[in-house]
Amino acid sequence: MSSAVVMIDRSVRLSRRNLDALLTALMLPIMLMLLFVYLFGGAIETGTEYVTYVVPGVILLCAAFGASTTAVSVSQDVTGGIVDRFRSMDVGGVAFLTGHVVASVVRNLASTLLVLGVALIIGFRPAAGPLDWLAVAGVLLLFVFAISWLSAAVGLLVRSAEAAGGFTFFVMFLPYPSSAFVPIDTMPGWIHGFAEHQPATPVIETLRGLMLGTDLGTAPWLALAWSAGILLVSVAAAGALFRRRTAV
Repeated sequence: MSSAVVMIDRSVRLSRRNLDALLTALMLPIMLMLLFVYLFGGAIETGTEYVTYVVPGVILLCAAFGASTTAVSVSQDVTGGIVDRFRSMDVGGVAFLTGHVVASVVRNLASTLLVLGVALIIGFRPAAGPLDWLAVAGVLLLFVFAISWLSAAVGLLVRSAEAAGGFTFFVMFLPYPSSAFVPIDTMPGWIHGFAEHQPATPVIETLRGLMLGTDLGTAPWLALAWSAGILLVSVAAAGALFRRRTAV
């Protein structure tokens, strides 16, 4: 436990010191919110104010991007040799990876609050009560936690930070063929199957339903199932990959 606390503190400190990455993580949500609402919103019909429709999608997009950068951080540590020093000090893989994952969650908390703050300024008016907001936080944290562990596993799998950076593009693409920015029924028919049965869609629909007080249907259960499945597979894969990469 003490090793995990030290690794968390280290990762958070590194995030603060890396000003370029920190500013990108904090400014990207604001830029995306303004981009979608003011440049695209007038041309997209969703049956409601576009800012109301798009907020959950932007939150998830920024959260996915923030979580996916964990792959780069992990890869840099592994290829840079610092992990060997940690191993010599009896710091295990669980503590090392937990530090990166928790730092990712902290970064995403900050970006999510920024998204909500900007959204409220430009007209977002949620109907969520205290319990709804707690549910929003729980669903989003579980998804970010799962994607962060998946990113950690990718960082251990690839052989360079550049290759790990490619994972961020994949994760950022995932919310686009979903209900994040336009209703799925406005998309070409051939993409409906993927858009309706990928992890981003039920998470977004759950966040939207909780924030706006609309019908949730089965979205929360699908969101939890996807997040839990990704988390379990990723933790197991990260543990196995860490042992393989650090084996003498």
